[in-house]
Amino acid sequence: QVQLVESGGGLVQAGGSLRLSCVASGRTFSRYHMGWFRQAPGKEREFVAALSRSGVTTDYADSVKGRFTISIDNAKNTVYLQMNSLKPEDTAIYYCAELYGSWYERVKGSEYRNWGQGTQVIVSS
Repeated sequence: QVQLVESGGGLVQAGGSLRLSCVASGRTFSRYHMGWFRQAPGKEREFVAALSRSGVTTDYADSVKGRFTISIDNAKNTVYLQMNSLKPEDTAIYYCAELYGSWYERVKGSEYRNWGQGTQVIVSS
């Protein structure tokens, strides 16, 4: 059973950057597509970004497109979420998970498994 652990969150001013990491233990990422989701206080969990198992294809929520980049380092068994030009509305707990469904279901949180514990991102105005 794989275990995912997120890190890299913190407090940053609007306009700043953070890089989140999602490290897998137990096996490599290559079997599944990967995704990042976030959940803000009082709101439902929402899709942020996804990366195909090949590491070639990506997809982003409209709200983060052009500012966030998802990538993978297979040697380190780590998936990253580079977040630039952060806004206060990006404040949330960020989670990574494996997509057990097809690529076409990448925005559905219900299709993901092995969620990490999350890492908190706070963007001050």
